[in-house]
Parts: sequence; C-alpha cells; structure tokens
Amino acid sequence: MYIIQAVNRRKKNLFFGLAVICSVIQMESFAQKDKALQVGNNRELFVDQYLIENLTGVQQKLHQPRNEGAVLYFDKPWEGNFSAYVTVIKDGDLYRLYYRGRRDAGKDGGDAEMTCYAESRDGINWTKPDLGIYTIAGTKNNNVVLAHAAPVTHNFCPFLDKNPDAIASQRFKAIGGTAPGGLKAYVSADGIHWDLLQDKSIITGGAFDSQNVAFWSESEHKYISYIRTSAKEGNKSYRSVSRTTSTDFINWTKPEPMKFGNVPYDHLYTQQTSPYYRAPQIYVAIGARFMPGRQVVSDEQAALLHVNPDYYKDCSDAIFMTTRGDNLYDRTFLESFIRPGIGLENWVSRSNYPALNVVETGQQEMSVYVNESYAQEGAHLKRYSMRIDGFVSVHAGIKEGSITTKLIKFEGKELEINYSTSAAGSVRVELLDADGKPIPGFSKEDAGEIIGNEIKRIVSWKNNPSLSAVSGQPVRLKFYLKDADLFSFKFN
Repeated sequence: MYIIQAVNRRKKNLFFGLAVICSVIQMESFAQKDKALQVGNNRELFVDQYLIENLTGVQQKLHQPRNEGAVLYFDKPWEGNFSAYVTVIKDGDLYRLYYRGRRDAGKDGGDAEMTCYAESRDGINWTKPDLGIYTIAGTKNNNVVLAHAAPVTHNFCPFLDKNPDAIASQRFKAIGGTAPGGLKAYVSADGIHWDLLQDKSIITGGAFDSQNVAFWSESEHKYISYIRTSAKEGNKSYRSVSRTTSTDFINWTKPEPMKFGNVPYDHLYTQQTSPYYRAPQIYVAIGARFMPGRQVVSDEQAALLHVNPDYYKDCSDAIFMTTRGDNLYDRTFLESFIRPGIGLENWVSRSNYPALNVVETGQQEMSVYVNESYAQEGAHLKRYSMRIDGFVSVHAGIKEGSITTKLIKFEGKELEINYSTSAAGSVRVELLDADGKPIPGFSKEDAGEIIGNEIKRIVSWKNNPSLSAVSGQPVRLKFYLKDADLFSFKFN
C-alpha cells in the first residue's frame, strides 16, 4: 500500500514538473512573440544586421558609387589647395554647400580660414554667389558666409534643424572649433547670415581637429553630435569618434566613445554620420579612412604634381558604416566604399575625404561628394552617384537563395520593395507567422513572381496586395531571390 502511494506521489510530481516545463516553454514562446521589432512604416535597408535572422544562399553586397566627375573647383583667391570639410544640405529645391576656404598650409584654426558657400538647383551644377557680407582680398564680391571667427572656421559644419520646436531664427545651426577651446554653436535663419549662439563652448573634451557633425534626430527626439576623439588598441592610438546628445543644443552629455564591434580600428579622420533621408532611424556614416605613412607618390612625382611637400606621404579612401542611435557602429563592410581615383593626384594625404550628407539628385539617383586633389592646384569636389537606397543589397546569384527577417510588427496595407533582377531572375515574398510557418494566402506559392528593376514596386499575392489582415501582428518576411538584388522594403 505504501509503495502504491509513493508511486502515485512520484507520478503526480512528474506530471506537475512536466506541466511547469510546458508552461515555461509556452511563456518563452509568448515572450519571443512579444520581442517583435517595431518597424511600423519605416523604410528598412539591409545595411546592417538589425533585421536579418537568416541568409541562405545570398549575401549582403556593398555597392560602390559611380564617379560623375568634378562639380566644384576651389579656385577663388580665398579658397585654394587646402579647402576642405564640405557639407551638402538639400533645403527644399535648393542645394546648399559649405566648405572651409584656405589657400596655403598653416596651423589649424588660423584667421586665414573662412567658411565659403555655393548653391545649386540640381546638386550637379553649382554657383558661388557674391554675398557681400565680408571684405576678403579687398572685395565684398565673394561667397564667404563666415570670416574672422577662428578657430570656428577651421571646420564650421552646419545642419538644417528638423526639430519641430526649432524657432525660425534658428532654422539652421552649426558647430565648429578646435581643442582645447571646444566646439561653439552658431545659428541662422537663412543659412547665409550666422550669429554666435553664446560665448561659451557647448561641447568640450575632444580632439575636434577635423569635421565634427550634429543634427536633430527624428527617431531619438534629441540633438546628436559625433566628434573627433582618440582611441587606443594595445599601445597604439587611433583617430576615432565619440557621441554626445542634447535636448536643447546648449547642454550636452559627456562624450561617449563609439565602438566598432569585433573589428580592427581604422584611423577615421572624418566620420560624416547623418540620418539617411529616406530612413532617418538609420544613421549613415561615410568616413575618411586615413592611412598614415602608406605612401604611393614618390618625391619626384610629388614635385611634378606641385603638391605641398608635407602632404603626399599618406593616402585615404572612404568607408561605409551605420548606426541606429547607440554607441556602436556597424562595420559589416570593411572594404572601401569609394576608392581613390585613377591618377596620382588622388593618392596624396587627405584626398578622398567625403562630404557630409547623402542627397537625392534625381528620381532614381542620389549623390555623395568627395574632396579630391588636396594640397595642390586643382583641388576640387567630385560627385559620385548611386541608385536610391543603393548602398547595400541582399544579392543572389542564378541559384535561388533567401533572406528571412527577424520577427517584426508593421503598420500598413501594402509592402513596397526596391529591387533589381536579371531577365532570368526573380523575387518572391512570403510571410511567416511567429512560429515560422507560412501564413495562408501569403505563402511562396501564393506570391506573384516579380521581375524587373524598380525603386518602388508593390508586392502582391494571387494578385492581392492588401496586408490588412496581418497588420500589427508579429510576422517574418522571407524573400526568395534569384539573380537579383533587394535594396529596401517599406510598409505603406
């Protein structure tokens, strides 16, 4: 009898234990469903690992921009060989371009440095207006927007403030300065006439000796600044980046060093971090990777180029990074984004420094700009073009592969993709539930075969594009690709 009772107790305990385990598993399953990433109706690009759960037979591919040639020469007497640190702003139908004007080499932060201005209606053809603000070289017929404000004019970097609470007289803001004084703040109503916001520096504790950037973050709802600092790996010091934030543009947090994941440090002379204009939750950083002592140009070749003798024993290229608002850069791609061009004039020190911001220059095209032929006559700004959203794609060869996203929740009734296929290639899209099973009506078999090359294509299933039935539910997207590239997606 006692034996039977003991067995029954053990059975009860076993059943109870199994029930607890099942309950835990079920709770974990629910918890996983609750961990769905909220994409809403954001446009999402495959520039990082944020949304990617699985890649099968496909890979992320970095696309290099196309060289479109020189668009602006630094040829005014107050500009010249050492003009640098370019910012491009698209302000409605007007493109604004700011840069340091400097003819000769000298100490950073000297009075010979000034901030120059150009503008364009298409981002391709630029003019330098006679602004009449400062007398430079005996004339007010010049394109200078800030002078006699050293050391701010060493690296004056403006932005268009998208803070909905920004007042009209401060529609444009800017930072500039060097160590040890720090960065000072300027404001402007029209982007042309600038006023010092306050005498005291707003950001201190950095090296600052290159372009430092700031912007209003629509996703974080505060001002963000990325500044030049230093980092150490072992016994070696590197030019690096730190991040600081502010709610009022005056009071800033202590700068926090940026991390780069499990990759080697590079010297980052500039980082050019800014929100991508079609997906502002993603900050794109097209930085100048500086290679000190990596000499390509010989002494004899430098003499023929008439390059300053202190500026040809190093070289640089442009790299691509992203961040989503924390202190970590995603460096999925360690290779060069923009290589130095053909010609030794592109292989001198501090050439190939990217300008700040990516701007749209056509219905299917966006542009980045690069400072080239530094420290020599003919120094200029070159434009590089690429398809809209075209930084990175998920790429498949002729054999079909797939990419599956992490669990997401979206808002909207339709799915839009930016893609390209060959004549033999295709894209199909499948929706999976939280358990990874195809959702009836949205399976691969229900999906229409997509062939073509479009910036915007609405996906359909059995000729039905509506996703209303699954909007707001946790789902995964599974893209089947054959000889195709997928650049981005968005729910509308």
